[in-house]
Amino acid sequence: MHAIEKILAKNSGREQVSTGEIVTAKVDFAEINDLYLQTVYSFYEMGGEKVWDSERAAFVFDHYAPAPDIKSAANHGEMREFAKKNSLRFHFDTNCGVCHQVMPEAGVIYPGMIVVATDSHTTTHGAFGAMGTGCGATDMATILMTGELWFRVPEIIEVRLEGETKPGVYPKDVILSVLGKIKADGAVYKAIDFTGSYVENLGVSGRMVVCNMAVEMGAKTAYMQPNQAVLDYVSKRAVRPFEVQYTDPDFKYEESYVFDVSELEPQLACPHSVDNVAPLSEVIKDRTITLNQGYIGSCTGGREEDIAQAAKILEGKHIPKYARLVVVPASAEVMQSCMEKGYIQSLMAAGATITTPGCGACLVAHEGILAPGEICITTTNRNFPGRMGSTEADIYLASPATVAASILNGCITDPRNYL
Repeated sequence: MHAIEKILAKNSGREQVSTGEIVTAKVDFAEINDLYLQTVYSFYEMGGEKVWDSERAAFVFDHYAPAPDIKSAANHGEMREFAKKNSLRFHFDTNCGVCHQVMPEAGVIYPGMIVVATDSHTTTHGAFGAMGTGCGATDMATILMTGELWFRVPEIIEVRLEGETKPGVYPKDVILSVLGKIKADGAVYKAIDFTGSYVENLGVSGRMVVCNMAVEMGAKTAYMQPNQAVLDYVSKRAVRPFEVQYTDPDFKYEESYVFDVSELEPQLACPHSVDNVAPLSEVIKDRTITLNQGYIGSCTGGREEDIAQAAKILEGKHIPKYARLVVVPASAEVMQSCMEKGYIQSLMAAGATITTPGCGACLVAHEGILAPGEICITTTNRNFPGRMGSTEADIYLASPATVAASILNGCITDPRNYL
C-alpha cells in the first residue's frame, strides 16, 4: 500500500484498503475557518450537542482577520460562543494567522494523521506526511458530531522532481511549472505523491508551497515522505505521539510524471488561470507589463523564507511612486520572527504596507484588493477574475523574489537580476 492508503486503513480500523473503496475513517484534527459559520448551524440542525473531542477541533479566524465588516464580525462572535461552549483547547482568533500556517506551528499537524478543514488548500499538510483534505460545512458538522468522515480511497499519482534549482528559482516556480504541464484538471480527486531528490532536500516551507498548490490540479490530497527537516520541526511541536507511514517499495502508481528542475527558470501563472503558466522570460520578451501592486502573503507565500527573500532584494531601495507593495505575514509567529531579524523594517523602509497576519486580499476580503484595470503580481495561489478584487484586474502568480524584483522595477522583472 501507499502511505496514504495506510493512513486511511489505520484510521478506519482496516488492515488494507484499495483504490475506489469507500471507507469511514477517524479524523485526527478538524479545522473550521471563518467562512464556514454554516458548520455551526448544520451541527445543531443535525442534532449535535457537544463536539466529539474538544482537543481535536478548532476555529481559525483568518479570511476576515480582523473583521472588515459587520457581517464577518457577527460571524466571529457566533463562532467564539460555540468554541467557548465546547471548551475547545485550540482556538485561533484574529491575532494568529492563516490556518495552514498556525496549525503546524501549534503542533496539531504531524505525520500519519488525517486532518480535514473547511479549506481546499488543506493539501498543504501533505508536506508533513499527513493526509490533509478539504470539505464543506455539512461534512464538517458530521465530523464535529462523530469524529469520523467517509472517504473514497483515491488513485495516487507520482510527481517526481529531480535535480537542484539554480539561484533565483524557488519552490513556487517549481510547482507552477508542474501545474502548467499537468493542468488544472489533471489530478481530479486523485492524491499526488511528490517524490525525487528535489523533494528529499526541500525544507518545511518549500514543501508546504508545493503541496499547497496540488489542489490547483484538482487533487484530493497531497503527500511527501517526511525528511529530517520535517521530523525535526514536528518533534519540537507535536501535541501527541505520531507514527510515520511509509509506502511499500512495490507500490504501483496510477501515473508517474518526472520533472528535471535543474534547468528551470522563474515562472509566471498569467491571467486568468493558475495553469496558464510560462517562463517569465517568454512573458516579458516582447512587452513591458507595468504593475500597480505587488503582494507577498497567503498560505502559499507568506512564510519567513518568503519575506526574507523580498527583504533581501528591497533592502536599501524603494518601490516606485504610485506603486504599492502589500506584505501579509502568514502568522503572528512569522511576523514576530521577521521583525526580530529586521525584514519587516527593511520592507517598510522600501515602501511596503505591512498588514495583519491572515488571508487578506487573497480572497478579495480586504487589505489590498484591486481596482478595475489594475495589474498585480502576487505570491498567492489563484488568479481567476475577481480573486483579489475587480474582475477587470489582471493577476500574475510568482515567487516572492519575482514579486519583490518586479514591484521594485515597476514592471514584471526577472529576480535573478537583483540577486
